[in-house]
Amino acid sequence: MKSSERTVAARAHPPHPVLPRYYERADQRRTFVREIFDRTAADYDRVERLAGFGTGSRYRRQALMRAGLQPGMRVLDVAAGTGLVAREALALVGNQGQVIGLDASAAMMRSGLSALPIQLVQGSAERLPFADARFDFVSLGFALRHVADLPGVFREFRRVLRPGGIVCLLEITPPEGAWRRRLLKFYLGSVVPLVARAVARHVDTPLLFRYFWDTIEACVPPAQVMEALELAGLTGARRHVKAQIFSEYTARR
Repeated sequence: MKSSERTVAARAHPPHPVLPRYYERADQRRTFVREIFDRTAADYDRVERLAGFGTGSRYRRQALMRAGLQPGMRVLDVAAGTGLVAREALALVGNQGQVIGLDASAAMMRSGLSALPIQLVQGSAERLPFADARFDFVSLGFALRHVADLPGVFREFRRVLRPGGIVCLLEITPPEGAWRRRLLKFYLGSVVPLVARAVARHVDTPLLFRYFWDTIEACVPPAQVMEALELAGLTGARRHVKAQIFSEYTARR
């Protein structure tokens, strides 16, 4: 990495600290995330369906509706992955709307998004390759923990939104209460990686799902996410919680 890139990384405000089990320096975060998703893309949807007991698509669609997604809107789905959020957004906006999926991992997009009638763009949430005020709605589904700079990402979201446009962040947040937190940690940190090991084609898939829990546990608290949204110039930040663990953050330009 160039010295200028190291300086930017040092000044960034990531959603969680460096996790030495996976990478040793902050400037290694993006490369680690992109490469592990590239290697495990073929396994991702299979493990996700098993881990979520097949309820993920219904929840995502309902969350997008609660956030204000409507027919005819122009949507940017950031960190689109295999299209789990983009697929539901496409169904909601209809033929008069538009969905563009962006992800750093080309393999993830090829694994799921290539079958959808949407535009695909490989790129970074920290530097969106789109003109100002292009979209009505920007979504980030369960990928807040993987970005390198929260304020920078939220400023980019605001930039590409038209006035009145909506940001929708979906994330898993450890619940209040020690026993609920221990239960979630056992399930996501132990059971899901075991499931991944049983069904995966790639040896790194269990590592990816262990990484998921470690980032959930280390992530900044909800109040800090909402503060970062407001500091980026977005207004009306709020958080809706389902099942005590699914956080739905929304804000507007």
